[in-house]
Amino acid sequence: MTKLRLAIVGAGPAGIYAADILLKTERGFDVSIDLFEQLPAPYGLVRYGVAPDHPRIKGIISALRDVLDTGRIRIFGNVLYGRDVTLDDLKKHYNAVIFSTGAVRDADLDIPGIDLPGSYGAADFVSWYDGHPDYPREWPLKAKEVAVIGNGNVALDVARILAKHADDLLPTEIPANVHEGLAASPVTDVHVFGRRGPMQVKFTPLELRELGELCDVDMIVHDEDFDYDEASKAAITSNKQVFVIDKVFTQWRARPAGEASRRLHLHFYAKPVEVVGSDAVESFRYERTEPDGEGGVRGTGEIREIPIQAIYRAVGYFGSPLDGIPFDEKRGVIPNREGQVLDDNDEQLHGVYATGWIKRGPVGLIGHTKSDAMETIKNLVNDQASWWAPSHPDESAIVELLESRGVEYTDLDGWHRLDQHELALGEPEGRVRIKVVPRDDMVRVSRTED
Repeated sequence: MTKLRLAIVGAGPAGIYAADILLKTERGFDVSIDLFEQLPAPYGLVRYGVAPDHPRIKGIISALRDVLDTGRIRIFGNVLYGRDVTLDDLKKHYNAVIFSTGAVRDADLDIPGIDLPGSYGAADFVSWYDGHPDYPREWPLKAKEVAVIGNGNVALDVARILAKHADDLLPTEIPANVHEGLAASPVTDVHVFGRRGPMQVKFTPLELRELGELCDVDMIVHDEDFDYDEASKAAITSNKQVFVIDKVFTQWRARPAGEASRRLHLHFYAKPVEVVGSDAVESFRYERTEPDGEGGVRGTGEIREIPIQAIYRAVGYFGSPLDGIPFDEKRGVIPNREGQVLDDNDEQLHGVYATGWIKRGPVGLIGHTKSDAMETIKNLVNDQASWWAPSHPDESAIVELLESRGVEYTDLDGWHRLDQHELALGEPEGRVRIKVVPRDDMVRVSRTED
């Protein structure tokens, strides 16, 4: 019987789902799967991209843990592709590789002043408050007035964390340094800007509703944004999510502003024009837009400006190139046809596959990730005739390689140790867990069997 030795680079949901789907797929060969992850812990953006006050979304981790705990998948954490293991290495030890490295960089916002001090990418801020080990422990939270550009869930996460009082995050797994930073923040006003109208937002009703539940934070919306065009009215009657979003906004509009110490403003029909400042961010300038009658918006020529001292762009994520693998610089993805990676001539690069955001771009939720993985796995299985022929396919060979290079890799048992350690840290304080943040500490706890 033929045996498929498969490497998967990236142990977030995309990679783990791909492994699970392959194991459950009807096939005429045996399977051996190794997951490689550059961080000492698995789960990718579920661990390092979901706000700490969203435990419901983090419940996805339970499903991912069940997949890993079957014992049918090996995981090598703290292993960086391109440094600790290369494409040539994978060809020697595996029949194929699936890249599921996601998209963790911020997409660009090309307006004047966007590079001023005080201007940040939302993805970097998310990595900070989620305790990503490769980001600084401190974040410059000195602004009283802050702008967030974007109308997706990440924009609302960033706005909520900025506006929320730090002590209200203590029941979560928020790292101690993050709590300290947020507790010292002088913020009073957070402004969220979207280019289109309130019925064209990309965030979910749940995300929106949670904003209105923040303690000591007033929600500010503006009546001028709710003079709906026919397209918006049609969306409300035909789409349940849009209907709920309209209902939430209607409730907020009827709610008088109180005397909260913080305010969260939502601005629509606002096209970014310029970040204004000399040595640092001083204000945000935008053009008022209006519906164009075709589902989009057009500029009105009216320019507005509000004072701010910091700005976060949450206009999307962007993938990163990988050594030896083709990369589409415009879209931030690996060029592929249904998961089969393509070379510069649009020919299939045999043995190399992609799934998740690095395959299709940073759109869609977990359901899309699963269907992505199914498509990729289907092609992988059908491509058996063109798999690589590894010279050292023995399962022990990759372990010997990593050890010979002095790579301090972590494994599934190590993740269990780290997981239990974090849970134990949180227990005395009545918290779900307290994350271990420094990479060296994560590796030490994972590799210490006592």
